[in-house]
Amino acid sequence: MLQTVLFDLDNTLYPSSSDLFSLIDVRINRYMSDVAGIDEMEVDGLRRLYWERYGVTLQGLMRHHGVDPEDYLEYVHAVDVSCRIGPEPLLLEALQTLGLRKAVFTNGSRGHAERVISALGLEGVFEQIFDVRVAGYLPKPQQEPYLEVLRLLECGAEACVMVEDSLENLRTAKELGMKTVLVTEQAPDRLPGYVDARVSMAAEVPALVQGWTHV
Repeated sequence: MLQTVLFDLDNTLYPSSSDLFSLIDVRINRYMSDVAGIDEMEVDGLRRLYWERYGVTLQGLMRHHGVDPEDYLEYVHAVDVSCRIGPEPLLLEALQTLGLRKAVFTNGSRGHAERVISALGLEGVFEQIFDVRVAGYLPKPQQEPYLEVLRLLECGAEACVMVEDSLENLRTAKELGMKTVLVTEQAPDRLPGYVDARVSMAAEVPALVQGWTHV
């Protein structure tokens, strides 16, 4: 029986067309060059490498450049989220109808998640926020943070739904036994086998999940 719905944050609770994450991208590049002292010509290549190898830029910077993860998280998330996103009453109403536990599970920081949730008008909706610190800064799609979230929730994977905009993150969720929902504004030609359903916006998730609970 389904008990918990885990929502990714960025480009999931709000549409990717809001382009909020581009503000964070700029801050990451600036941190790498101005704080970590990496040559600007190397920044893009290293970010791609670290994303492919570790899932997030932070892990590469910690492992290869001695970066303080807390300093990094504070710096890159110092953006004005309200300039790109605002209250989503339809999303709020939909989530309030979902009679299951709800939590946010993000590779970002708790502070950033709280600011996004506040800007969207979703305060009090989510039971918990699990950020990149949950498994020692190891990010999705690595299994460790998923397992730690499940442990903290005292919930089996088969009782969870993972809602994400990232296919790789959904792949891990499905490997562990979760139901999976892809959030994307552009419908793909075909869904991978590890994706159970696709929605165009997070507000569609509650009705979908309620349909599963009544099967």
